[in-house]
Amino acid sequence: MRRLMLWRHAKTETDAPSGQDHDRRLDERGRRDAAEMGSWIGRHPPFPDLVLVSTAVRAQQTWDLAWLAMKDRIAAPRVELLDELYGAEPTQLLKIVRLAEAQAPKQIMLVGHNPGMHELAMMLAGSGDKPARKAIEDNLPTAGLAILDFDTDDWTDIGFRRGNLSRFVSPKLLRQESGD
Repeated sequence: MRRLMLWRHAKTETDAPSGQDHDRRLDERGRRDAAEMGSWIGRHPPFPDLVLVSTAVRAQQTWDLAWLAMKDRIAAPRVELLDELYGAEPTQLLKIVRLAEAQAPKQIMLVGHNPGMHELAMMLAGSGDKPARKAIEDNLPTAGLAILDFDTDDWTDIGFRRGNLSRFVSPKLLRQESGD
């Protein structure tokens, strides 16, 4: 079995001081949400053994804050920053995941951007949790995490409609569950 965790970066400032989209940083809510999601991930195995993070500032900050919240609970995964994740379309993202087979991870997390992450989640999910599918039908929200399982031992075998959307988690859903 292989698990793919598609995590959209947390909420960001509207504009970066540099004027470049790539340099946009997390806002206060985004920092809180990234830490909250990291804490949740750290309590819900299996954990990623490979984390591929977009080089955009907001994606790196999302991972860094999440890691701080989970690092006392899990073994450190391999983390790679990839330029290719920034602005990637679903077919590009799928290619990146398939290429990870050379590293033999069982669980991969991508920390990236919409619309590619949302579109990939919808394209891969052939079955799974109906409320989760409904929740991400229109959008993968900021800091939203789609978890897909594949009945294979080889990343090169995963493809569109072959995944089972086992869970969708977001800061908003976590707050609803806790009654906040």
